[in-house]
Amino acid sequence: MGKKSIKKNYIFNLSYQILLLITPLITTPYVSRVLGAHGIGVVSYTESIASYFVLAATMGITTYGQREVSYVQDSVEKRSKLFWNTKVLQLITSIIAILIFVLYSLTRSDKLMFLIFSLNIVAVLFDITWFFQGMEEFGKIVLRNVTFKLINIIYIFTLIKSENDIYLYAMGMCLFTVISNISLWFYLPKYVCKLEIKELHPFKELRVVISLFIPTIAISIYTVLDKTMIGAITHNAFENGYYEQALKISRMVLTVVTSLGTVMIPRIGYYFEQKNLEEVKRLMYRGYRFVWFLGIPLCFGLIMVSANFVPWFFGDGFDKVVPLLRILSFLILAIGINNVTGMQYLVPAKRQNSFTLTVIIGAGTNFFMNLILIRNFQSLGAAIASVTAEIVIAFVQLIIVRKELSPGRVLKEGINYYIAGAIMAIVLYFIGNVFNSSIIHTAIMVVVGVVVYIVSLLVLKDEFLLLNMNSVFRLFSRS
Repeated sequence: MGKKSIKKNYIFNLSYQILLLITPLITTPYVSRVLGAHGIGVVSYTESIASYFVLAATMGITTYGQREVSYVQDSVEKRSKLFWNTKVLQLITSIIAILIFVLYSLTRSDKLMFLIFSLNIVAVLFDITWFFQGMEEFGKIVLRNVTFKLINIIYIFTLIKSENDIYLYAMGMCLFTVISNISLWFYLPKYVCKLEIKELHPFKELRVVISLFIPTIAISIYTVLDKTMIGAITHNAFENGYYEQALKISRMVLTVVTSLGTVMIPRIGYYFEQKNLEEVKRLMYRGYRFVWFLGIPLCFGLIMVSANFVPWFFGDGFDKVVPLLRILSFLILAIGINNVTGMQYLVPAKRQNSFTLTVIIGAGTNFFMNLILIRNFQSLGAAIASVTAEIVIAFVQLIIVRKELSPGRVLKEGINYYIAGAIMAIVLYFIGNVFNSSIIHTAIMVVVGVVVYIVSLLVLKDEFLLLNMNSVFRLFSRS
């Protein structure tokens, strides 16, 4: 099979990430006002519990599957064996996780809410997204995602009308994920052939899968356990509601930065298999520069715009989201760098043990900081712990790869963006002091921020920006 265009796959993936940005802008203000901080907190806490069982069902299979498929893209026989062996293993782990979670749900006071979220584990049963990611077929994934995201928007505005519709809201979140995963199976016959039962050996690579599962467990500590610990320590659904909304916005913006990584992982895996290490390095430094280029204005911009944005977007009673969002904005840079070093380099290079070590260090940092800070600062403490953990991971990972990828060069790649970002932040600070909270004023601040940032980079003659602008101009001149 011919190699797919990285730019084309990035555009596919970015198109979906833009939809991910737009969707909460449409639905979150409505849901915040209908369900309130308490209702959102209840859904968030239940989802966090279900997430552990989703992790158990997934194990390290999605990371393993995507990586291994990227190595054998060009062989129908090899990728067919790999797919069926990996999928059978995932079916076994999913069924076990579903049974245990259903039994656990029956012991909870709010049985219905927990049983609804068991559908998230059922979704893993049908998930084959990892196969199409490994094949670099992002167009099909994006088409599927966009379709069901639009259906979900219609569902929310049609059926969610009051606080009593909290179960319907949860059902929509989960059920469309299941149907979405099932839909990808219709494409599958084109890519894999049937296997004899005697050719199935689902437990053959179990050791490797488990080695990739360990960092997945550790990552969950600072992506899911935060919400669980806020609920367990504060016994306050409102705190979880504030944290959920702030995290949702910061993660939503983060997807724009990490979207390139999603399409780069199989390509880097392919070049590792071909022993083309120079091309791997070139793509890695390009990945770091991309993170600085987009991550810095998004991080600084979110910090400066949050006070204007939160009051009109979420409505009354969400004031605490402003300081939370300012802290969690730094996740955009920290996770962006981690995604390049860990997921795009260490995992394709089959150095998952090193990756696991860094994630465990970060998870431990997050867990112990949560124990101390949540008691004193509630959701703000969880936010500080999460950002600190991600920074620790970024630092440790760069030390580990220092012989292949220079940490100094990684930082140097961002010099122009530090300067342009600082200029943008200063301008937005003064504008923010004059404007009151409104959708028009937030929009003006965003436009001014973008213009100031781009103009600053043009003055600095940033090579990365100029190169990509030339590519865009050439594209339009040909059309």
